[in-house]
Amino acid sequence: MNTDRAETIALQALAFLAADDDALGGFLHLTGLGMGELRSAASNPEILAGVLDYVLQDEAMLLAFCAAADIRPEEPIRARAHLP
Repeated sequence: MNTDRAETIALQALAFLAADDDALGGFLHLTGLGMGELRSAASNPEILAGVLDYVLQDEAMLLAFCAAADIRPEEPIRARAHLP
């Protein structure tokens, strides 16, 4: 795992959240970000780390994301370790 791969997984997680209004709303509420801010912050490694933190805090969400992204559940955990 390298930083580029970690950011790719985080972007996949962000796309996963964006496809679910409830999940995205929960993330935005927790972070205080608005949709416009999220779009512009998607290239920020700290925001991407927050996306992974949000997905990792809910096992059901993590497993659903991994199934949708066709990755093993360990991948987002390892990706998180490569982001600030």
